[in-house]
Amino acid sequence: MKARDISVLVGVIMIIAMLIIPLPTWLLDFFIIINITLALIIILISMNMQEPLQFSIFPSLLLLVTLFRLGLNVSTTRSILGYGKAGNVVHTFGEFVVGGNILVGIVVFFILVVIQFIVITKGSERVSEVAARFTLDAMPGKQMSIDADLNAGMISDREAKERREKVERESDFYGAMDGASKFVKGDAIAGIIIVLINMLFGIIIGMTQMGLSFAESAHTFTLLTVGDGLVSQIPALIISTATGIIVTRAASEGNLGYDISRQILAYPHMLIVAAATIIALGLFTPINDFVTISIGGLIAIGGYLLLKAENQQKEMNEVIEEDIQTEQLKSPESVISLLQVDPIEFEFGYSLIPLADTNQGGDLLDRVVMIRRQLALELGMIVPVVRIRDNIQLQPNEYRIKIKGNEVAQGELLLDHYLAMSPGIDDEAIQGIDTVEPAFGLPAQWISEDMKERAEMSGYTVVDPPSVVSTHLTEIIKKYAHELIGRQETKQLIDHMKESYPTLIEEVTPDPLSVGEIQKVLSKLLKEKISIRNLPVIFETLADFGKMSRDIDLLTEYARQALSRQISKQYGQDNQPLKVITLGGSVEKRIADHVQQTEHGNYLSLDPQDSQLIFDHISKELEQSRSFGQTPVLLCSPAVRMYVRQLLERYMPDLVILSYNELEPELEVQSIGVVNI
Repeated sequence: MKARDISVLVGVIMIIAMLIIPLPTWLLDFFIIINITLALIIILISMNMQEPLQFSIFPSLLLLVTLFRLGLNVSTTRSILGYGKAGNVVHTFGEFVVGGNILVGIVVFFILVVIQFIVITKGSERVSEVAARFTLDAMPGKQMSIDADLNAGMISDREAKERREKVERESDFYGAMDGASKFVKGDAIAGIIIVLINMLFGIIIGMTQMGLSFAESAHTFTLLTVGDGLVSQIPALIISTATGIIVTRAASEGNLGYDISRQILAYPHMLIVAAATIIALGLFTPINDFVTISIGGLIAIGGYLLLKAENQQKEMNEVIEEDIQTEQLKSPESVISLLQVDPIEFEFGYSLIPLADTNQGGDLLDRVVMIRRQLALELGMIVPVVRIRDNIQLQPNEYRIKIKGNEVAQGELLLDHYLAMSPGIDDEAIQGIDTVEPAFGLPAQWISEDMKERAEMSGYTVVDPPSVVSTHLTEIIKKYAHELIGRQETKQLIDHMKESYPTLIEEVTPDPLSVGEIQKVLSKLLKEKISIRNLPVIFETLADFGKMSRDIDLLTEYARQALSRQISKQYGQDNQPLKVITLGGSVEKRIADHVQQTEHGNYLSLDPQDSQLIFDHISKELEQSRSFGQTPVLLCSPAVRMYVRQLLERYMPDLVILSYNELEPELEVQSIGVVNI
């Protein structure tokens, strides 16, 4: 243990010893001075800290100091009643501070107790109680504010974590202060009781055991008791004041002295008004004119000088601001800042501002946070921060979504309406504004709130505007997830995975595969809506085959096959066979015969007539299956799957193309068509 820790333990043991073992008077003097010194140090620290958390140990320290002071009371009481003396410090306070007048000493003591108990302690206790309650009630709002700032990109993840920890520590601190203030209250009550006991029993002991007369006994023990009470209550009053200072400190920019001087002197005009009032009080009342005029004159001069300095500072600030703006316009950085492109942007017209304004009940920021968490679980990637801003160039009810600066989707909302989608059988009583559901392109209507209940009873799917936006944004991010994962995002995933799988990471990167090559594999998986959350399986595959080939398409196929259980669960329904359209042998052979092998990889070189013929036959099979309400996947052999994907991805981007090796043996497959030429 360190010497600092040992000193604290020794101090606690000494406090316990004071309650049991009689102490000599010289040691009592030493401990009394220590008690006064501790009280001064505590109040000075309380005045010079900028926020309460900088003195977070105060509740526990208050308990120890109170216990130390009560231990001194026990020791001095034992010495006063047992020997008729309590050391030089107590005797000095009894004679010097009181001036030898016992009655005055008793009055001064009780005034100090009343000030501490009725004014400071009672107020500190109430402020601590209210602060603890308000801090606890404000925690959810502060947490939401932190999430909103994090989502808007105003703070980093690390700053958000620090702010959350600060909110939790504030709650714990004010809760502890609420309890600690009860110690101060109890200490004041104990001080009164101890003084009464010392005074009463001291007189009795002096008369019965020491042979003193009533007057001598009363004078001796009353003097010592009052001195002991003052020695105890003055440090207690100082610490009670420190308690009040700590719990009443609100938003501050400096220590107490700085805040008082800055804020009181912040209004020079009010100082001049106060000075005029004081001077008038002296002129029109019998109060001494010299006192009021001198004080008022000093305050007026100070207000004038402050007002003059404030005007000079304003002029100087204006000049400095103009110089800064001029320099910024001249500097190249003023143009560089305009080149920043956000990965995801959500812009909306002014009528949709209530969506994002928490003061108007908007929860879009919270929904975006939930979207990022949801997609992290579904896709296995960290979705970049969504930049949300209003744009006066848009129509009032219009919004648009941008990916890396380019608009990829747009929509229109009516905040006072609900979006209703028909179940297939329309209800003529449901009247609204015809529109298209933005996420999936389904026909829909904007209906009023009066028709909401009728539409739900008719089987319509009724969605509020925030949910429409959330769904649309989620689908857009899923669609363009392969563009949002770059080398930097891939490096973050690798660093995170390295904490649990260091050996696996070392075997994959930087040799044989670079971060860029790994990023291309992950991007290709995401492009076909394959989650990359199971990174260990993907990296195991890259470790196995990365040394044999650096063909990104081939490595992606190996990774897909390793994720066969995940893919089978993704497309296979429970207790239902997987509906597939099988690619015939003649089509696969024609595709395989036209694969060109180069140094930079393999690619499909098929005649336009053959490509169109294959495309027409696949389209025909898909139309036939969709006419029966089925959405099948295209199944082919592993050797040609990636080339079939290359052939169809431009014209059928949403068509799911799987190979036999990507399906688990226990998955039931039902072929509803075969593509042949």
